This record gives sequence, C-alpha cells and structure tokens, in this order.
Amino acid sequence: MSAALLAGEGLHSYYGASHVLRGVDIAIAPGETLGLMGRNGMGKTTLIRTLLGLLKPRRGEVLVDGERMTGAAPSRIARRGIGLVPEGRGIFANLTVKENLLLAARPGVDGSRPWTFERVLQSFPRLSERLGHGGGQLSGGEQQMLAIGRALLTNPRLLILDEATEGLAPLIRQEIWRIVALVRDSGIATLIVDKNVAHLATLADRFLVLVKGSVVFSGTPAALLADPELMHRHLGV
Repeated sequence: MSAALLAGEGLHSYYGASHVLRGVDIAIAPGETLGLMGRNGMGKTTLIRTLLGLLKPRRGEVLVDGERMTGAAPSRIARRGIGLVPEGRGIFANLTVKENLLLAARPGVDGSRPWTFERVLQSFPRLSERLGHGGGQLSGGEQQMLAIGRALLTNPRLLILDEATEGLAPLIRQEIWRIVALVRDSGIATLIVDKNVAHLATLADRFLVLVKGSVVFSGTPAALLADPELMHRHLGV
C-alpha cells in the first residue's frame, strides 16, 4: 500500500498549558476526500495547523508521502504540494483580485500546471468581472472564491479548506460546493472542514469527527449517517 499523501500519527498539540489535540491519527490518501467535522473548539483548526507545520506537536509525527516532516517549516510542507484555504480566507486587502491570484501561481511538484490563471477565471466567472477590485472590496463569498482560486494556482496535490462555506449565503454556498466537486473530480485530494453534514456526505470518501481533541468517529459517510445519535451528540444535527 502506498504511503498517505499527508498523515499525522499520535498527535498531541498544545497552546501553552492547554492540551488541544490528544493522540489524533489522520491519513489522507492521494485523490481522497476527507471530511473533518466537530463542534466549534474541538480541535479541527489546530489539527490543520499541526499538519501544516504552523504548530509543532509535543508528541506524535507529521508525515508527507511517508517522510517525517514533524517540525518542518510550513513553506517546506507547502512545497510538497499542499494548498490551504484558511478560515478567515487570508486575502490581501490592498492587492487587486488579479494580484492576489498571480502572486500564488506556480507549477505543481511534478512541474505541471493543470490550474492556470485562465482556468481559475473560467471556474469562477465572478472573479473575472472583478480583476481590478481590491481584495478588501469583495463580498465574503467572492473572497472565498478568491482564496480557493489562489490555492489552486499553486497546483496542489492536496487542497485543505477550513470552514469551506461558513457564513456564506445559500447561493454562494452552492457555488463553492460546485467548485469543490470539480476539484475532487480533477484528482486533487481534499480535506474539508464544514458543518453541512448532508452536503459533505455527497463529496467525502471518509469522515473524521473530533471531540475535545480526540477522534470519536472515523469511517464512511454512510456509516456516519446511519448513526443519528452520534451525529446529534457530537455534531448537533
């Protein structure tokens, strides 16, 4: 069996004295879509930060393609083909839409460029109408489109979306889900944090549910949906 594209083994992460992750195991295979779920404050963003080198675990290992990357600089992990759409989007407000996109453009780890500036604009027609607008002038939905487009221009093997549709209007959420499905179907692995269990279940190969920094469920969407008591207790649905 080939190594996971990105994995964490026995991760324990802290903020000061606060023990946030408690022995988390996670693995994302090439081309796989994993839904990461849990109520607010359960460790989802901390897990992403740990996997990306933004927070060093006190115990456990981070691996990319089976190679130990624990403690590696975030830039080194990103260069292995991992793109992030962060919670809050991280748009450069004083740069134009075009500048926000082009600053990220680079070939993938194999030298190919399946995602080009032109392809991103075709996928997000709304952005093509706002190329000269400043990032800070965009609506929340437009900023999310820009953040996804910017991450795709790094030509990642894995795209991580933290709170993919949080706070967006229903029509904009549908547009974001459309592009996420397009990304998945193109063969890019995806790790998606979102609260919409029903919609995420149509995209994900597996679910991982965190409660107080520990994994309480790991399995298929069908298995999760078949356990309404678990969903109600841990996800509030």
